[in-house]
Amino acid sequence: MAVALIILAAGKGSRMKSDLPKVLHKIAGAPLLVHAMKSGASLEPEKTIVVTGHGAELVEAAARDWSDDAQVVLQSEQLGTGHAVLQAQGALDGFEGDAIVLYGDTPFIQAETLEAMIAARAENDVVVLGFDAADPGRYGRLVMQGDALDAIIEYKDADDTTRAITLCNSGVICAKSDVLFDLLDKVTDENAAGEYYLTDIIGIARAQGLSATVVRCNEAETMGINSRAELAVAEVAFQTRARSDAMENGVTLQAPDTVYFSHDTYIGTDAIIEPNVVFAVGVTVENNATIRAFSHLEGCHVSRDSVVGPYARLRPGAELAEGVKIGNFVEIKNASLDAGSKVNHLSYIGDAQVGERTNIGAGTITCNYDGVFKHKTTIGADVFVGSNTMLVAPVTLGDASMTATGTVVTRDVPDGDLAVGRARQENKAGFARRMFEKLKSKKAEAAKET
Repeated sequence: MAVALIILAAGKGSRMKSDLPKVLHKIAGAPLLVHAMKSGASLEPEKTIVVTGHGAELVEAAARDWSDDAQVVLQSEQLGTGHAVLQAQGALDGFEGDAIVLYGDTPFIQAETLEAMIAARAENDVVVLGFDAADPGRYGRLVMQGDALDAIIEYKDADDTTRAITLCNSGVICAKSDVLFDLLDKVTDENAAGEYYLTDIIGIARAQGLSATVVRCNEAETMGINSRAELAVAEVAFQTRARSDAMENGVTLQAPDTVYFSHDTYIGTDAIIEPNVVFAVGVTVENNATIRAFSHLEGCHVSRDSVVGPYARLRPGAELAEGVKIGNFVEIKNASLDAGSKVNHLSYIGDAQVGERTNIGAGTITCNYDGVFKHKTTIGADVFVGSNTMLVAPVTLGDASMTATGTVVTRDVPDGDLAVGRARQENKAGFARRMFEKLKSKKAEAAKET
């Protein structure tokens, strides 16, 4: 059976105290909306409909940035969840599969949970995702008759007996698309909030003789984000799970609580991650690589057996082949380093290609930016770049070439050549002694005057 996702992302999120729509606040480098879309993507949906409202243009851009296939519809007035889902009806006209409603501010629904809902839908007309709450609070309650769901009662409309129920509504609902919209057409706003509740479709379905049931999940999956404090709690929850998953998959984390992952970080088996490492968006680290302490990686690829850090920074476009060594206080940006090359100390390599087995000395800088354009530095294989070399791009160093310490390279260096580009040293006899004696005398006179 084909599946369509309807992701509700129209709310402002006033408790965030932000001009940014709530669903665009980030966990692990990705907007809440993207986390919801990723959860639903596990079902391989035929259609993904995002319902926008506040900040619609920004939300639409984020949705399409993640998935070109996402369809976006506007809820111009926020009249409740039922009204929001109805905005997707036109986009699903003629669609004959199941529709599942997700929420852009609920990022942690697991793939296994959604798959269980789809499986349950095969035997029921409507399936609701529920959870047993430690503190039910103001959640809507799921009223059961055996295995059948009889009704969902919102807290503000519930009596004391109903409020005593601990089985709560997550808001996630699955039904055949045409059934879902047929039920929504019958929903009214006759309730305490004057809104069209999506949850009212359960009572309507039961009255029509349709079946409804509940799939249960862990309460942690249903965490909704409504404030900065909840966003921080969600970040902790994500990082805790990501660290656990990494270690279960054969990654060594020497101090797990100090390592931070992005939503898309990939680390291979037998990689070693030392303390205080941050992985931003777009990082792949292959098997047996080592990331040493206090390093920051973003938008880069580290091949097997490479070593990065400590105190290294890999920026977007950094591509390290097998066995590359990047040392302390080195920054790599938009540069490819071939197998066995080394940049061990205090260097910046940007917009560059570095050949196999090349050694970049301490304090080397690729001078890649002229104030308007970026230029490329090409360094061949088996090159030795002396310490404190300035490579003024565009420039090429041929295979097996060398630069002398302190050289400023402004012209290409042919294969096997040594480049020396520095001012001739002159020693002025006795000048240092005379200068210091003069300065010390001035200091002594100044002290007497005070």
